[in-house]
Amino acid sequence: MAGTVLTNTGLDGFLDGAPERHDPAFARAAEAVLGLLALRGADRATGLPEPTPGLVRQLLVEDLPAFVYAPPGELAAYPAVLGVLAARFDGGRREKIAVVVADSAPDFERAMTDPGNLTWHRWYASLLRTCGADLADPEDVRRRLSALDGAPLPDGVRRAHLMGRTALADVLLAEALTRAYVRDAEAPPAAGPLLTDHAVAAGIGQLAAALQDRWTAAGLAEQLAGPYARFAPGPDAFPHLVLADALLDEHLDYYGDPAAPAPPPPAIEAGPVEEDADTLIAAVEELAEEEFEPYGGEAPHLLYAVYQRGCSAESVARKAAEYEDWPVDPALEDLPVTVPDAAPDAYTVPPLPELVRLLGTAEPNEADRARLEGPARDLATVLDRLAVTGLVFRTGDAFGLTPRGAGVVRYLLGVRGVVAPDAAEAVAWAAPDVVAAAGGWSASVAARVLADWLHARGDTADAWSQLLAALGTVHSGTSEAAATRGLFAVLDTAGAPPEALRGALRDPVVGAYVLEALRDRGEPADPIQVRTSARALHVLDALPAKKGPLESRRAAFDTAAAAWPGGSAALVRAMAAADRHETERVLRPLGITLP
Repeated sequence: MAGTVLTNTGLDGFLDGAPERHDPAFARAAEAVLGLLALRGADRATGLPEPTPGLVRQLLVEDLPAFVYAPPGELAAYPAVLGVLAARFDGGRREKIAVVVADSAPDFERAMTDPGNLTWHRWYASLLRTCGADLADPEDVRRRLSALDGAPLPDGVRRAHLMGRTALADVLLAEALTRAYVRDAEAPPAAGPLLTDHAVAAGIGQLAAALQDRWTAAGLAEQLAGPYARFAPGPDAFPHLVLADALLDEHLDYYGDPAAPAPPPPAIEAGPVEEDADTLIAAVEELAEEEFEPYGGEAPHLLYAVYQRGCSAESVARKAAEYEDWPVDPALEDLPVTVPDAAPDAYTVPPLPELVRLLGTAEPNEADRARLEGPARDLATVLDRLAVTGLVFRTGDAFGLTPRGAGVVRYLLGVRGVVAPDAAEAVAWAAPDVVAAAGGWSASVAARVLADWLHARGDTADAWSQLLAALGTVHSGTSEAAATRGLFAVLDTAGAPPEALRGALRDPVVGAYVLEALRDRGEPADPIQVRTSARALHVLDALPAKKGPLESRRAAFDTAAAAWPGGSAALVRAMAAADRHETERVLRPLGITLP
């Protein structure tokens, strides 16, 4: 089979004319480069696949990292092959390809060494080479593979990551082979077909396996599909990925982007996460049965909603009220819920005073409370079934994730590409990164993580200065700038080094906030240092944006404008210059036109 895969690429003639042909690394690279270029449709009219800038870029940053194993010491051979190949063509091809190769070099090396790009075949080829295996000898590969039982995974990579990349690579390679065969059949090239009819008749899967062997380790595909299949489990071994997909959808509903970080849990308990995830999906699928209506199908949302709160406990009654379309004050959605030390197993709705505190709406009566009893009990039943797993708890009206459950949800988010840091990872971020992430979290989570970030740096003046500067620069000029500088309110400035605060007085964004903090501490501060933009933003952020009737909101603006030098027109100009997005959002409903 291997002899009929990607024939007629001009490999023999290319190596005969290349002075590096005696270098085994160069020869291996040449076989992969010429084969992949031809497979992707490069013109072979001259007998060699003609490299184009687009094909070269795809080869370096997509195809080679998906299909080919090369040790770090041999990576340079692949750009070298492209250079020699490009020199065989006229029309400035060599110079054009050299530019693409140089531009793509950092991405190529990063992609080839990124553990997140590993497939089972590329990973085991790496391990076998480390063990001294001859990757061209299928018998040595088999023998060495038998000694790898229980081999470790790459740092930070889960089995599901490797399975997912492998499945994707299999699909991409099969599609490329199919297209190449159809393309050659429709317009037979003078150089001859890449694939024979006989080889294709044996199956595209076998052709792909032959190429995987050629580009990773001889005989490896057959071993991983047969006697050592347990080393490279496929999708059937990961039933919990269905739940991972549901949690990804929840994250996208909240943030719209998997790269937007989910809040880190305060504590994670290590456990057999894949087994726990399988247990959790079994419970979730059971809850989807009719007997658990109307809330059984909401299990993925309940799991994510608690995780998105930074794993702080939620209220059964408040969640049931949301499902029943009761008005819940948005400002109270993230209100912490106390978890009692003990509570009866049977669920009861909290007393009226607590219900008022949780909902923040017009005071309900006993009849309203009684109406909520049924939905809240139904929701508690769903949560109690999840709690059987040991990954979720419900105590009285409070429910949430256990530390082990937090680890499982984090794992499930991670295998679908969601940025889900733990507490240690979050505090290791640079100030702009942690501020950018915290702007999308609840105030309580942001306060915890930013405090931890400062504590990890000894609460020094330098750490405070970095954080304060980030509040004014992250998302500057965007609609998210107001939420970012609003993080100042969650900082415990009572313990901030005074020199850091005084040094931020001239900050064009948070300077007025800093002045207020120093005054609250009873410390001297020079208001002259505060810039006009910072004072305007402080006034803007204090105006009621959406709450209250328009008349009272306009009155608040008029009061602020009366105290501003130059009056309302000057204030509006200063606000718009400092943050046009927020100024328009707050003032336009009041009938105020921006300059």
